[in-house]
Amino acid sequence: MNSEREKMIAGELYDAMDLELVAARDHARDLCQTLNATRESDRDVRRAILRSLFGAGGDSVWMQPPFFCDYGTNIELGERVYFNFNCVVLDVCPVRIGSFTLFGPAVQIYTPLHPFEAVARRGKEFGKAVTIGSDVWVGGGAIILPGVTIGSRAVIGAGSVVTRDVPDGVFAAGNPCRVIREITEGT
Repeated sequence: MNSEREKMIAGELYDAMDLELVAARDHARDLCQTLNATRESDRDVRRAILRSLFGAGGDSVWMQPPFFCDYGTNIELGERVYFNFNCVVLDVCPVRIGSFTLFGPAVQIYTPLHPFEAVARRGKEFGKAVTIGSDVWVGGGAIILPGVTIGSRAVIGAGSVVTRDVPDGVFAAGNPCRVIREITEGT
């Protein structure tokens, strides 16, 4: 039988109030609170927190607090990912972000989902992983919904709600987010 954590990561229905999961969320939120209280000159302290918080990529992430997440350990970053102020990553399922990807202020990445049926929703939830390629730029205030994949070199317009996959090398924007055009050299 799988643990609630294993079910959560696999995108199966799980009990979010499982004691192991509650403790893991508490740990991540404590790390975020400590990170968010640091000063700009606390670079070494921030780096140590980010190494502890993320599943991968804490060594080179460029983080402008405040930042918030559920677990942190389910977030895997490539090299030199940048998060601007007020980003939120709800990482009940894996969130994989490629190298040199930039997030504007107040970007939100969601992996959790809840059953539509009310009684089932009282005790269980599930999620879908989010994957974002390398060299992506996500404009401020964008929301990326569960299960979405954004291709490398894509640009997501500010305020967009990304409800479905976005291919490589395109500019996409809107609510719901849709491909506006292909990105060509020099544009």
